[in-house]
Amino acid sequence: MAKARFFTAPAHVIQRRYEALRAYCVEGVTAAQVAERFGYAASTVVAMVRDFRADPGAFFVAYRPGPRVAPAKEAARAEVLRRRAAGSSVTEITLALAASPTPLNRTGVWEICREEGYERLPTRAPSERPALRQHQRRTRVTRWPKLPVTSETSYAGLLLLVPALVELDLPTVVARSRMPGTGEVPALCSVLSLLALKAIGARRVSHVDDVALDAGLGLFAGLESLPKATALGTYSYRLSRARTQSLLAELAAAARRTGQIAGRSFDLDFHAIMHFGEDVALETHYVPRRSQRTESVLTFFAQDGDTHNLAYANATCTKASQSGEALVFAHHWRAVTGAHPGLLVFDSKVTTGAGLAALDAEGISFLTLRARHAELTRTLEALPDREWNTITLDRRGPYNRPQVHEDTVSVRGCPKPLRQIAVRGLGHDHPTLVLTNDRVSKAAQLVDRYAHRMTIEHRLEEAIRSFHLDALSSAVALNVDLDTTLTVVAQLAYDWLRRRLPGYETATPDTIWRRFISTKGSVVLGPGEVVVRLGERTYSPVLRSADLPTIEVPWWEGRRLRFELPVGKRK
Repeated sequence: MAKARFFTAPAHVIQRRYEALRAYCVEGVTAAQVAERFGYAASTVVAMVRDFRADPGAFFVAYRPGPRVAPAKEAARAEVLRRRAAGSSVTEITLALAASPTPLNRTGVWEICREEGYERLPTRAPSERPALRQHQRRTRVTRWPKLPVTSETSYAGLLLLVPALVELDLPTVVARSRMPGTGEVPALCSVLSLLALKAIGARRVSHVDDVALDAGLGLFAGLESLPKATALGTYSYRLSRARTQSLLAELAAAARRTGQIAGRSFDLDFHAIMHFGEDVALETHYVPRRSQRTESVLTFFAQDGDTHNLAYANATCTKASQSGEALVFAHHWRAVTGAHPGLLVFDSKVTTGAGLAALDAEGISFLTLRARHAELTRTLEALPDREWNTITLDRRGPYNRPQVHEDTVSVRGCPKPLRQIAVRGLGHDHPTLVLTNDRVSKAAQLVDRYAHRMTIEHRLEEAIRSFHLDALSSAVALNVDLDTTLTVVAQLAYDWLRRRLPGYETATPDTIWRRFISTKGSVVLGPGEVVVRLGERTYSPVLRSADLPTIEVPWWEGRRLRFELPVGKRK
């Protein structure tokens, strides 16, 4: 009888599936009866039968690459299954395990449930869900203790960005832009809460509830705990485009004072943030990563040409307005500085001939490409060699001495003739055409400058990787225009830090996050100062040699921030 239990009550997942399918296919037992006998949901049995019929030979194969043992999963398996049997969701189980001796992330919890044959739970009404772990503290401004209090944090490294925000004078930036706030959560704390979630390098999907009680994140925002997802999403939709544009204007003025934006020239580009879902009221735009037109939010960015820092963002672009975005940015910059930008550099898709005419009419210099067509290409290639002049570009490589042919041309929509520089010898099959209203600068300078425009595409790629610019849908249903504005703030803060890390002056934000921002540690809240004790890591010697100031933080009631770095092991 003991050996019979091996068949009647299988313990191994694959054997359990085998016996369940055998009962269904051979004995003729119904899906409901199989589910009751083997502890499955009826829908799970139906899904198993479907998958088995599709490929019987591969259904019972359990091989997968990678390690065969996951100690954390095995330690938490019994508790995960117990809670799932009680009706808890993956998120609820993850939150419960976080405070237990066997914590496990969402992915590990779902893998255990899937291995045991559990399907995803259907959407339930709030009254039917088990009680979630509630915030143990109210979301309110930090109440400072009279004696030092020490708390552990998984995000001690995030506080390395606080001096950057102080140098940018973020409290004044937020106040002058008249960002809204509440009695318990001031405007600055709301902005810092959203910025903290943007800067910690984690995907925004459902991560707010996972980190809301972290002492380091709360301290970063000047709160006892971060607001919930609903509060953050609601706050973001209180902001109009005029409000975020005002925030960008004040931020640009501050970044000019810190030297992070020079303002002599700017690179412009569009970026389509793809939406994953159905039945959305969004226009279709071309998404290069998918090579197709699909529902997306069209965003517009401007990058400083000297420092390569983002200076402007707009996520309210439409097909009707996109050709005028370059002029809108020029007006924005004039409002910030009192003068138009010295030079705007963009590709041929940013604006139309009429847009070029509007820029020229206001005395704004621009540099762009002209789209080639067959007749124009044949005309250029028919020119004799004496019509081409060799120039020397300020860069290394095999294509640093191309040839140029200059001409004055008219383009559709722009009544004023423009300067055209045709460039051959750049490694392309046909000459590249550069259009500009700058008739003074040398051709080599203009060709060199346009080549540097590619850095804005690199910055946008960094923002996608590091600040999750493409995460349109998340647990925090953010106003996308505010999200792109926060990307500009986060990128400036990361830039401040990397310029103080020896050897990391050109590192990308995701590298800075992996090696420094993601550092664990503890925070000591005292009556006069806050001490951040960073844990020992491979890259701790870089931090020890970095120029990290001791500063007063305005949203901490003037308390000083001081870092204590690990001293390392002596040989």
